[in-house]
Amino acid sequence: MISRLALLLASLALTAHAELKLPAIIGDNMVLQQKQANPIWGWDTPGTEVSVTFAGQTKSAKADEKGKWTVKLDAVPANAKPATITIKGSNTRELKNVLVGEVWVCSGQSNMGFNLGSTWDADLDIAQAKFPQIRLISVPQVGTQEIQDDFKGQWEECSPTNAGQFTAVGYHFGRVLHEMLGVPVGLIDNAWGGSACEAWVKRDVLEKDPRFASIIAKWKQTEATFTQAAFDKQVADHKAKVDAWALARKEALKAGKLFTANPPRAPQNPLTGQHRPGNLYAGVLHPTIGYGIKGAIWYQGESNASRAKEYRELFPFMIEHWRKEWKQGDFPFYWVQLADFKPYQTEPGDSDWAELREAQTLTMSKLPKTGQCVITDLGEANDIHPKNKRDVAERLARWALVQDYGQKLPYHSAELKDAKFDGGKALLTFDHAPSGLRTVDIDEPQGFAICGEDKKWVWAKASILGGSKHGTNQIEVSSPAVAKPVAVRYAWSDNPVCNVYSAEGLPVTPFRTDDFPMITDPANPNSVEAQNAKRAEELKKLMEARKKAGKK
Repeated sequence: MISRLALLLASLALTAHAELKLPAIIGDNMVLQQKQANPIWGWDTPGTEVSVTFAGQTKSAKADEKGKWTVKLDAVPANAKPATITIKGSNTRELKNVLVGEVWVCSGQSNMGFNLGSTWDADLDIAQAKFPQIRLISVPQVGTQEIQDDFKGQWEECSPTNAGQFTAVGYHFGRVLHEMLGVPVGLIDNAWGGSACEAWVKRDVLEKDPRFASIIAKWKQTEATFTQAAFDKQVADHKAKVDAWALARKEALKAGKLFTANPPRAPQNPLTGQHRPGNLYAGVLHPTIGYGIKGAIWYQGESNASRAKEYRELFPFMIEHWRKEWKQGDFPFYWVQLADFKPYQTEPGDSDWAELREAQTLTMSKLPKTGQCVITDLGEANDIHPKNKRDVAERLARWALVQDYGQKLPYHSAELKDAKFDGGKALLTFDHAPSGLRTVDIDEPQGFAICGEDKKWVWAKASILGGSKHGTNQIEVSSPAVAKPVAVRYAWSDNPVCNVYSAEGLPVTPFRTDDFPMITDPANPNSVEAQNAKRAEELKKLMEARKKAGKK
């Protein structure tokens, strides 16, 4: 009996891959990365010899006990002429219309996922999106702890029929590279709105690092207390709210009244969502890992802003993790710093978004082949999803064009190099401003705050040495309210009013010269976390008091 069962199971295992199967990432219309060896993989019956023929070369491999096989094609130069890859195993597959050029991963949260059809000038951009040598593929959103090997999707030629649904930042980034380099470009759209950085890292890798113990502890508690029944009730409640909303909308329209209420937001199962550690690594990233790429562009951080101090370690950790998993060395990784958002702060002070921007900036000094584009001038106070994505993408593209393709262009925002305090003033010197600094809109530099030993911040008066239009790379900062300044900050708020640029037109990187306690440091008694806990406790006491009063 046992031997029959074993034979049956063995038979099922063999028939599971009874024919040649390829992952979605490898198919018709794809772009292979030029000038490097490219892995091609798939599945077939265990023990089957599989051969892959392309550009005058044939590589062979044998499917292992699980049916997986992998070959590596030799490096070839860029080629815009459509070619065919022939793969022979249990059956034969021909992959047609294959090009060779530059391949980039476009990842992050909603501002990377924000599609071209939702941007300013979407009508013009979509109508012009006739680029058959730009190839697009999108990975569907699957949140799981189970490692996925494949996804549903396919490579397509970029056209007005599909560009509108693609990541706007990714599209414009790829368009610039294609037009500047004159080679095919492949873009992998792999973003998920609201995703947390820790979701993009393999779960067991996070668990082994004590720096992220608090993340894992929080989620283990959620996993232990979550019940499907409670979630089902949330879904039912949401349906009732949606029905009520639809009825109210119908009645308002019938009466000719304005109806502006948004539909109720659907509840999300935390176990299958985009915040749980490892969920996005397993569900959407793993199926693409190993595909030959040039590099990655990234737009994320909003979901981690309240934990900006932690992000100082988590973000570079994630980048290193991706690089190890891809096994392509230190491939280029460029990101977008958080935009300006939320109400203006009338007085200078602390900001979790400013601290997150600082964490992003610090990552450049920790890892090679990294870079960020500063966009504190491209956000919208009342919308976390600013619609100007073209300028964002073009600033990202500058990094790649200079660092990876040898172009001579301005690309690096000016950064603070040195601060000296003397005579009641601060003298700031900046790197990456070869032609000096300038202001826009008004002559006086805006966005500077200064404080003394009492750590009380006030807005400061600033002036660019040499003038506001053709100045040097130095700025003098002072305030009559601070006789002996000890620290200066620039653009240090959620939505800073700031106007200093390099002469080449790139905004100066936000900075602070102090190392005062961060409001995103859990050890700080005045941290965001501590304040939230205090408010939660006050609310709990209030509810208990009301409950007790009701019983009386």
